[in-house]
Amino acid sequence: MEVVVLDSYKKNSLSLIGAIGLGTGVMISAGIFALLGQVAELAGMWFPLIFIVGGIVTGFSAYSYVKMSNEFPSAGGIGMFLVKAYGKGTIAASAAMLMTVSMIINQSLVARTFGTYTLQIFEVDQSSFLVPLLAVGLLIFAFIVNLSGNNFIQIFTSIISLLKIMGLVVFAMGGLWVAGFSITPPQGGNVVIDPTITSIIAAVALTILSFKGFTTITNSGSEIVKPKKNVGRAIIASISISLMVYVIVAWGVSSSLPLSEIVAAKNYSLAAAARPAFGDLGVLFTIAIAIIATISGIIASVFAVSRMLAMLTDMKLIPRQHFGMPGSIQTHTLVYTVVLAMILAVIFDLSRIASVGAILYLVMDMIIHWGVYRHLREKVNAKSGIVVTALILDAIVLLAFVWVKITTDWLIVIVSIFFIFFIFIGEHFFLKKRQE
Repeated sequence: MEVVVLDSYKKNSLSLIGAIGLGTGVMISAGIFALLGQVAELAGMWFPLIFIVGGIVTGFSAYSYVKMSNEFPSAGGIGMFLVKAYGKGTIAASAAMLMTVSMIINQSLVARTFGTYTLQIFEVDQSSFLVPLLAVGLLIFAFIVNLSGNNFIQIFTSIISLLKIMGLVVFAMGGLWVAGFSITPPQGGNVVIDPTITSIIAAVALTILSFKGFTTITNSGSEIVKPKKNVGRAIIASISISLMVYVIVAWGVSSSLPLSEIVAAKNYSLAAAARPAFGDLGVLFTIAIAIIATISGIIASVFAVSRMLAMLTDMKLIPRQHFGMPGSIQTHTLVYTVVLAMILAVIFDLSRIASVGAILYLVMDMIIHWGVYRHLREKVNAKSGIVVTALILDAIVLLAFVWVKITTDWLIVIVSIFFIFFIFIGEHFFLKKRQE
């Protein structure tokens, strides 16, 4: 059967607002609903400040992406950037796949967050089999929506992103108002959280994961109107909006609940924080925002990953196999994306999904920065100092995060190493065979 490649790419099909909607749609989802409690567990009582640190580190990282997007706007996004830096070899292909897998892991994180928050309506325990079941259902819905095309997706995600941002700001400001805008966390609980410097730095890794949705924009580069101008604008705007929302919400949660209760309810901490401030109606309101946020996050992420996989296939950097499925290669990669996310959503819990995703993303991010510094800084007019700073910050955060996980959950480190090893070895032999 003849396969049509990249036939659904349409130049100028995404507006600047639509691109910002995609970026914030991915970021403001599991990033705040699922990761906030995990950040608090690692960073202690001042965890809201960690989101600011994560935003600063992300800002340095985004510099490389903006510079490359200005020079090489492409629907292949990061895959194209890596090829420009390293050529069509194992490093470029493997790093692109690390990015892809980390984004698919993020999809499973968002999907399980949807299930966890939805079950709070019925006061069902988060260990219930219904969590992965609801996660799989959401991924199927995202698949159906992504078959609708760019125009529908950008309108849908933009509207939903606006609604959830407004809802989160209302939630946070209401909680702060009830707490008298206090910057001191309430007392209570019988668990003492005593973070170390290493665990605080490790917490930054999770906040970076909550910001990495900006790469969704780079993966739609050539589809955005005036990409050389608007891709960078969309990245900066989406990071700034997300940072503002994260800090306000984290402050609101820290003002409503003692730290021990935030950690105890780390997979649904926003819903838990709504109860003392607003009662049962506040909980329902927060759950509704979480559902809206996770739905839009899944749709936007699936949109970006499937297009990146299609571009990598077109560039002959990954195997091309459609198993007799009809439609374009983008439809096939859409299927692969959703199916893999379903498997991960069933196998892993929220904290482990987030940890693996953070490690893979940081490794890929460092490869990007080194490629820019070593091979492209003159071509893209990048300042060496900023790129090197981004590389060093990533390395510090990654080492601290890995060390914490080795001492608390070594299996996560083993799984991450397996993913990295499998991807690099697999790409090496695939590309070698293709050349032969």
